[in-house]
Amino acid sequence: MLAESCNPEWPSLPVVGFKACRAIADHADVVIATHVRNRSAISRQGCGRAELAFLDNEYVASPLFKLSKLLRGGTNVSWTMAIAASYLPYLAFEWEAWKRFGSELRAGRFDVVHRITPMSPAIPSPMAKWSPVPFVLGPLNGGLRWPAAFARELRREREFLTYARSAYKHLPYHRGTYEGAAAILVAFQHTMDDLPRSTLPRAIEFPEVGIDPELFHLGAAKRLGEPLTFLFVGRLVPYKCPDVAVLAFARSRALQRHRLVMVGDGPERERLASIVSEHRLESCVELAGWRGHHEIGEIMRSSDVFVFPSIRELGAGVVVEAMACGCAPVVVDYGAPSRLVTEICGIRVPLGSKQELVDGFAAALEALAEDPERRARLGKAAHRRAMRHFPWDTKARRTLEVYRWVTGERPDKPEFAACDSG
Repeated sequence: MLAESCNPEWPSLPVVGFKACRAIADHADVVIATHVRNRSAISRQGCGRAELAFLDNEYVASPLFKLSKLLRGGTNVSWTMAIAASYLPYLAFEWEAWKRFGSELRAGRFDVVHRITPMSPAIPSPMAKWSPVPFVLGPLNGGLRWPAAFARELRREREFLTYARSAYKHLPYHRGTYEGAAAILVAFQHTMDDLPRSTLPRAIEFPEVGIDPELFHLGAAKRLGEPLTFLFVGRLVPYKCPDVAVLAFARSRALQRHRLVMVGDGPERERLASIVSEHRLESCVELAGWRGHHEIGEIMRSSDVFVFPSIRELGAGVVVEAMACGCAPVVVDYGAPSRLVTEICGIRVPLGSKQELVDGFAAALEALAEDPERRARLGKAAHRRAMRHFPWDTKARRTLEVYRWVTGERPDKPEFAACDSG
């Protein structure tokens, strides 16, 4: 397994990569090739039955990381630029993996090579052509367009390189990656639409998000009385539009009878505090700062509705975590949340302008506040959906079905319906 980014102590992609690898290792004999920077964190927490190999490409990665940080102004914005800066370092990582394992691959030690991370479809894998055994790519996630009405957020995220994103299709190793992959796991339709059409017979819809049921699960029955707790969890950055949740409370006297808890931190926090002060929302809106996973699970179990107005969300793992805890989710009908949340288990607010989102979220939250039966029904359905499709062990077992298909043990391509209506 190629998992350059695989770290249990780092949020987002690194911890997703780690949990996916660890879960698969419970069901298969796995060697994880990962970056040397992950050694200390993995050593502290362990990685189950997996054998680990730590590869060092810092001779390329370190100077390009410093250059990327300089160009991004020392911030975590401009994600497309960060992906572009990882192109050469990742090629070096796979070259180190080939030097380490090429002879063993040729000797038949392995049945499958699976690239777990990076998940960007813009980063190629020369190993897809080099490997003498079936190569599995993904889950991949990328290619979601910026909504036209949110050009201001694009500028604040410094995502100007997104206009030239399609240039990656002309870079070395891109064509060989998609020609050589025996199976391509694709998180959502927006990424499927970005792939070469010739790959579709080998593509399988497979969201990368997952949950730890020991951390995210139902607690005691939700309270039927008031006040309700509406919850946002995420980085406080422009594209996640945390201000939409606060402004929805600002315009609604009905919502101000309840609580809005904003868990997270980031460059938008100061602006949110100004909105709270301007509209005198101190009694009903709490900027709670960041919390660890265990505490977030507890907060979700004590909350009633999960509010997530992100307008360009690729993965949205936090939505599935809230669903597992029985929260009724309210999300934007765009990107990953629109596929994870169905009309059976939540509310999808149509994508529009910022003001239209504020109005739409206010109306949706008011409707749930006034209808406890609907709120409870959606929360229960959300929990069932999360537990049906997204526990890491379930995802690992499904991944093994992909391995069986590419190695000829299974004749039919697996289809998992992870984004069906149930």
